[in-house]
Amino acid sequence: MMRYIFAISGASGPIIGIRVLRELLRSAEVYLIVSSQSFSIIREEAGIDWQAGSDAAVEKKIRAFLGTKKVFYCNENDMAAPVSSGSFKTDGMFIVPCSMKTLSGVANGYTENLIQRAADVTLKEGRPLLLCPREMPFSAIHLENMLKLARLGVKIAPPIPGFYHAPVSVEDMIDFISGKILDSMGIQHSLYRRWK
Repeated sequence: MMRYIFAISGASGPIIGIRVLRELLRSAEVYLIVSSQSFSIIREEAGIDWQAGSDAAVEKKIRAFLGTKKVFYCNENDMAAPVSSGSFKTDGMFIVPCSMKTLSGVANGYTENLIQRAADVTLKEGRPLLLCPREMPFSAIHLENMLKLARLGVKIAPPIPGFYHAPVSVEDMIDFISGKILDSMGIQHSLYRRWK
């Protein structure tokens, strides 16, 4: 079975991350890192409350919500978590959504939390890494950081919808963006109607 690291950082759009995560769990086990800022955003934007008194309780809530035990929660402050080491084999990492603070940390090798550390490890091990930056607009600093990462082989996948699949709902647009993120990492799915 494939194994991925999946991070949700403190930015708008965790509903897209959760949709990608659900699809990814169909074929892989996932080590999930949720930044402390993300819990309130997830609650506000998606109506999902994953906060709890302990890491074990958070993992229990996440597993119950996703309906699987193939997801393992890692606290962003746990720098001794398995995903902090290159010897822990994974098939890659997603950060969906990715805040500009997180993106800057990854681009500049600054690892103040487990999300940035795991991304740094993913890069140094030459494994696939995908970042889904938060909503536009982007400053020249943001774009320079994205370009720097893209030149290192990182997939930069902003949440920009297409319309050739004739979406009729917000869910259709979320599925399209989520599907394009999965496409970028070579993961099979059937979230949207492809161009023929």
